[in-house]
Amino acid sequence: MRILIQIVNEASVTIEEKEVAHIKEGILIFVGFTLTDEQEIVEKMVDKLLGLRIFPDEQGKTNLNINDVAGAILSVSQFTLYADTRKGRRPSFTNALGGDKAESLYEYFNYVLKTKHDKVATGVFGADMQVGLINYGPMTILLDSEEIYGR
Repeated sequence: MRILIQIVNEASVTIEEKEVAHIKEGILIFVGFTLTDEQEIVEKMVDKLLGLRIFPDEQGKTNLNINDVAGAILSVSQFTLYADTRKGRRPSFTNALGGDKAESLYEYFNYVLKTKHDKVATGVFGADMQVGLINYGPMTILLDSEEIYGR
């Protein structure tokens, strides 16, 4: 499982010219799953995400997490986080989990996230979304369950 995190002043998701999600200060996260992901890793990654100290404190040091700053979260599904570009010029997505299983894990991810954080908005799984954001910093961080937990 991979989560790409961007600290934002605001972010939104628009589908067919209709805004379906919008947040102010917080994080925009892109979430992708691979073939071996399961609910247990989702739960661990939610905890890692929420505990990550990436926001500045009064001295400007990154000591605060999303809960400490009462920030919002916008969660967007993103299978392309598993793009394999080692060969040729066209990315391969064979390691990306797709279909019903990916949708189920994404829904579970958002469910767990919402039980632990009260300001969560989401995109729409599988939709052609336009994602808008105003970065803060900018700061972008990638969490990869393979690197963190070995799976």
